[in-house]
Amino acid sequence: MGSYAYRYCMCFTRKFRSPDAHPPPDVRDAHATAAAAHGDDGLRRFLDDVQRERPSEADRILAVLSGGAAGGIARFVGRSPAHAVPSLDDFFGFLFSPDLNPPIDNKVHQDMSAPISHYYVFTGHNSYLTGNQLNSDSSDIPIIEALDRGLRVIELDMWPNSEKNHVEILHGGTLTAPVDIMRCLKSIKEHAFTASTYPLVITLEDHLTADLQAKVAEMIRETFGDLLYVPSSDTLNEFPSPEALMKRIIISTKPPEEFKKFRKAQDNQNDSEKAAKLGEEASLRRIDSNAEDSDDKDELDEEDDDESEEEDPKFQPDTACEYRKLITIHAGKPKGHLGDALKVDPDKCRRLSLSETQLSKATISHGADIIRFTEKNILRIYPKGTRINSSNYDPINAWSHGAQMVAFNMQGHDKPLRLMQGFFRANGGCGYVKKPDFLLNAGPNGKVFDPKAEMPVKKTLKVKVYMGDGWRMDFSKTHFDAFSPPDFYARVGIAGVPADCVMKKTRTVEDQWVPVWDQEFSFPLTVPELALLRVEVQEYDMSEKHDFGGQTCLPVMELKQGIRAVPLHDRKGNKYKSVRLLMRFELL
Repeated sequence: MGSYAYRYCMCFTRKFRSPDAHPPPDVRDAHATAAAAHGDDGLRRFLDDVQRERPSEADRILAVLSGGAAGGIARFVGRSPAHAVPSLDDFFGFLFSPDLNPPIDNKVHQDMSAPISHYYVFTGHNSYLTGNQLNSDSSDIPIIEALDRGLRVIELDMWPNSEKNHVEILHGGTLTAPVDIMRCLKSIKEHAFTASTYPLVITLEDHLTADLQAKVAEMIRETFGDLLYVPSSDTLNEFPSPEALMKRIIISTKPPEEFKKFRKAQDNQNDSEKAAKLGEEASLRRIDSNAEDSDDKDELDEEDDDESEEEDPKFQPDTACEYRKLITIHAGKPKGHLGDALKVDPDKCRRLSLSETQLSKATISHGADIIRFTEKNILRIYPKGTRINSSNYDPINAWSHGAQMVAFNMQGHDKPLRLMQGFFRANGGCGYVKKPDFLLNAGPNGKVFDPKAEMPVKKTLKVKVYMGDGWRMDFSKTHFDAFSPPDFYARVGIAGVPADCVMKKTRTVEDQWVPVWDQEFSFPLTVPELALLRVEVQEYDMSEKHDFGGQTCLPVMELKQGIRAVPLHDRKGNKYKSVRLLMRFELL
């Protein structure tokens, strides 16, 4: 038991007691029930009935709790010696430890043998930018940071340097400073598999002449060596699986001859008939990567952005072939209207790109077509060009229509990015999350999932917020309030399909570093497979904006049942050293 002293009105001192965290009634009752049973039978029943642990996991936990693991729980929490049944303090210490009692599993547990198109993939947009989309520096540091967080799709925009003899990475048509491509490739190789052993995809936005394409092909081969996956055939009728491509790097871009044809078409725009036809096709393309999205056009392939107006005299089939050989995921060049672009070719699979605005419009008129397309092919969504400050968009609409690569600005530390980070904590944080079955298989009469349809409640998530602790260790005593301990409240809610979205809050606990709320909330879910549990802690301030006290976002279907320690993160997604909540989850 300690105390905190705060100066008030310059000459007065206020003292506040700072008690240790004490077990809530539910923890006391669970411990009493376990202690009343013979041997470890009570503990095992608690792990089976309350925590819903697998038998193998229950055995591991029992070894820790009862002293079989070199001193038991006392070895971890540093309290009383180990006993057959741990003391109440040790039992509480175990439950309130995120390392020993986490809210989700940290191991890959999904089937990883299906084609890549059956998975959501953790995807970045303009991965080399350090800040905004207009005039920030390009660097390999954001790439390294993203890979260390588990990102599995890196985007590089390739442009010729001023002498047209080398390749630089930058956001074309802006004031962003370039970075050398070799620096990026070397950093990618070094950090590609530090956070995940599953395949890394590099999407290349290509603005190069044929001789520079050949140069890039050589650099990629020499840099990545055996890590580089080179497909055995020119086109694939099904993508390889993440399991088959473990610790491999794969390339995604458009084939060079398509690049050539598009540039020829640009030069023929003086012909009125061809210009009219090209105008229709151009409605499917984003010509300027920084232009505001059109209000009535469909842009379908980002790799057609910012093409050079110059004719390429060095284009040679042999040179193009070496570059083309490296491409595993082909970014096709759709013709005509959106419905035509979404048609599925039974003989090959490809990748299509849509802006967030394009997706919003497309899901209204072609929602079912998009879902059918993503059963076999890959759909990549990217931020609209007006997001100059590197902000992000709500990813739920894209996920609920089967889009696998929902590309985000990883430097845009906002609510959508927190949702993205939470979503990809699933499946051990490997960067690949299996899509729900209803997005992979059509129902009777070919009917596909409609996320806007009225649906019955499938699951109900019950969440109890017991208490929180750790701020007193991670923050100064005046961080939240100069004159008293903080007044914390928690916000708990669901992000998912529109019918499931809601936020609720606890009462505010005044002048406490260890707030005890002991409040329960219930969330009916129509699509639990896409639902995310949002948790935020705020410090109430009567006169100013409330202070941020931590957040986390967790996939509902990954939550471990029972009483769990939930670590909180800062706004950027970095986990605090000590800040955590004690919560209880039941999925009925």
